[in-house]
Amino acid sequence: MSITVQERAVGAIIGAFIGDALALGPHWYYDIEQLHQDYGVWIDTFTEPKKGRYHENEKAGNFSQSGYILKLMIRSIIDQGGYVQKDFCKKLDEDLLPKIDGTPISGPGGYTSQSIRAIYRQRIEQKLSWDEVGSRADTTEAIERTLALAVRYAFDPKELARSISNNTFLTQVDDIVGSITVAYGAVLAQLIQGEKLDKDISTKLMRLVKSGDLPFHTVTSNNLQPPKTGSKDPSNIGLFASPDALLTPSFIAQAANDPDITIEPAWKASLVYGMPCAIYHIVPASYYLASRFHNDFESAILHALNGGGQNQARSILTGALVGAQVGINGIPKKFIDGLNEKEEVLALSSKLAALI
Repeated sequence: MSITVQERAVGAIIGAFIGDALALGPHWYYDIEQLHQDYGVWIDTFTEPKKGRYHENEKAGNFSQSGYILKLMIRSIIDQGGYVQKDFCKKLDEDLLPKIDGTPISGPGGYTSQSIRAIYRQRIEQKLSWDEVGSRADTTEAIERTLALAVRYAFDPKELARSISNNTFLTQVDDIVGSITVAYGAVLAQLIQGEKLDKDISTKLMRLVKSGDLPFHTVTSNNLQPPKTGSKDPSNIGLFASPDALLTPSFIAQAANDPDITIEPAWKASLVYGMPCAIYHIVPASYYLASRFHNDFESAILHALNGGGQNQARSILTGALVGAQVGINGIPKKFIDGLNEKEEVLALSSKLAALI
């Protein structure tokens, strides 16, 4: 049975929201034994945070601040028909910053991330313009909202790269974070188009680099062979330093499907790739789970969830990647029904998908 582009797009967005809400309760347990004591050895549904933990006043099925900001991004895209940075910044100024106070445990969802806290200080306390803000936080915070831009521009790689990089650098100014964030968006776009997260996906992405559609520097010829003698240096100011972030998903997909390489149970991918918050831990683990369980949303999202550590980001990113592969009809109804804002996010996702 074929899956339409719109079904894949809605699946990606709803998959991200499900990942966010599922991890609200057991978020940031770095001690797996403590996680098991509090929630049992296998979490398979929405749960409430324990007293004294992150998001402690939230209810099962609620979104964290990541989900809240993702909704702001989607609304901005729908209102403008695409990405208009001024409008998105206005929404942050009016709908987010007045609701937080610059401390970690505050605001929508009960927790404010490092990079958003920095924005609060820069905008509210230091009175800096949006052109002057940003921090060197190395998390997936920008991916968690720019995945909506990957959906909107799934068939326009140049605009995808422009909008995602511009939006990322509002809050995170590190070039490596920017390149990995854009690469994730490019991968998600390929999946929405109907491509597979397999060993060949990087070859498809590199074709977009060679055609000038994705802004990554590369000097190799096809299949990473040496450049031809006398070939020009294709580097340009403003391009990401290397295409490595685009090459990563193919290698990880190979590992995920290689019978000689085993991670069992699959949730231990969090131990292999790393449990902390940094983007270079979370994105590889998400690629691994989304490739291994490419047609099984429940297995992918629950292994992302049960891996502990920064399982919320891992679940958001994995949920979007697998949601795009199985489509909205491939996501078990129980996960959609468990969202407290189900009707709102389904409507937003459908409107966003209609813009593709």
